[in-house]
Amino acid sequence: MMKAAMAGAVAISMALNGGADTASETALPTPFQPYEGAVIDFEVLRKGKPFGRHVLTFSDVTETGFKVTTDVDLTVKFGPITAFKYRLDATETWADGQLVGLSGKSNSDGDKGRVEAINTGGELVVDSTLFNGALPLSTIPSSHWNILQVKGDQMLSTETGEVLDIDVETIGTDTVMVGGEPVEATHYRLKSDLVVDLWYDGQNRWVKLIFEARGQTIEYVLSEMY
Repeated sequence: MMKAAMAGAVAISMALNGGADTASETALPTPFQPYEGAVIDFEVLRKGKPFGRHVLTFSDVTETGFKVTTDVDLTVKFGPITAFKYRLDATETWADGQLVGLSGKSNSDGDKGRVEAINTGGELVVDSTLFNGALPLSTIPSSHWNILQVKGDQMLSTETGEVLDIDVETIGTDTVMVGGEPVEATHYRLKSDLVVDLWYDGQNRWVKLIFEARGQTIEYVLSEMY
């Protein structure tokens, strides 16, 4: 979660440590269109046991924009002793399909990160722990809710502001269980500092995440469809 910020994956790891030629083939997927109060609520499991929650909430939704708030709280305990604690609080501001603002703070067992970014003169100007500079407004943050990330080669960390190079592979179609109901979803594999598997349903909603860290499986289980 510290450096790579693959939606928290790398911090957990460290802490536990073609040629299409038709319009239809090249068209980008349409991201999930949020509604006021929409919530993406994942229970995070470590080795099959509860580890915390990763929750995204959509607000201030208008015809042209919205905000996304990310709240992540993960804890490893051995009896009364807290062995690992992680927090992430981030807010994205979107307008006309572009990221025009980002504010994030993370704390991984005392290792802190931050990022502030704002639309200035048609660019996303970033001031953060690991990157300072300007990026295009088409930049996709590492919050994973936006399926357009699987069509790009970079993400902006919502934890540290690092610009992450990624390689994405489409694995195929799987059945994901959400609230006890089967959901057909497309499986993608993102490779950066860590390999992370993600699933999106037919409406391009993020429905699952899983990765391995030091031989331990970390899995995001969606509480209910949004």
